Amino acid sequence: MTAKPDSARAAAVCACPMCAARAEHLLSQDGRAYYRCPVCQARFLDPAHRLSREEEYAHYLHHENDPADPRYRKFLSKLARPLMTRLADGASGLDYGCGPGPALAAMLREAGHDMAVYDPFFAPDRAPLDAVYDFVTCTEVAEHFHHPATEFDRLRRLVAPGGWLAIMTCFQTDDALFADWHYRKDPTHVVFYRAETFHHLAGAWGWTCVVPVKDVALLQRPKAGQ
Repeated sequence: MTAKPDSARAAAVCACPMCAARAEHLLSQDGRAYYRCPVCQARFLDPAHRLSREEEYAHYLHHENDPADPRYRKFLSKLARPLMTRLADGASGLDYGCGPGPALAAMLREAGHDMAVYDPFFAPDRAPLDAVYDFVTCTEVAEHFHHPATEFDRLRRLVAPGGWLAIMTCFQTDDALFADWHYRKDPTHVVFYRAETFHHLAGAWGWTCVVPVKDVALLQRPKAGQ
């Protein structure tokens, strides 16, 4: 572990990108500095150490997200199963950040749901962002958000009253293990969440939040009139 960044640099990045609270330096590792928020419990990379858009895209091209891969489908079912128990038949959904192989969208279509997809790199048509949906999924995407407050505000507006925002990301649980955590070592991962982060987010919106299994958060928007 290297020394903490100088005070001027630390002050420049002290605002949490999730809730804007004053964050604290967590550690510097591999030439990158990380911070933690004492309010929403997010951890995040110093914005100065993010990859460029071109570098990020090049990294994503190495992902293997085959919709026909049974192992990948099993991985995604960690979110799909608890979400589908809460959906009405034929619900409409958006897979936000679907990647080059929108496997989750395929799984949900097979279950009878009408699915749209959006991804800034692989499905950049923004037309689906003009609609609202019974549910929005965001699997292994939120950790890539450079501006998570803005992204989550967009996701909030995409969910119809009574609908669900379903998020899957590897929850950060132990600061003592953060330096060697495989999730931190991915250079495209810039924000790290705890279950408390999503409970805080839901509370700020006036929504409810359940965590049916580790790494999955289901946020529900109140029904109209509630």
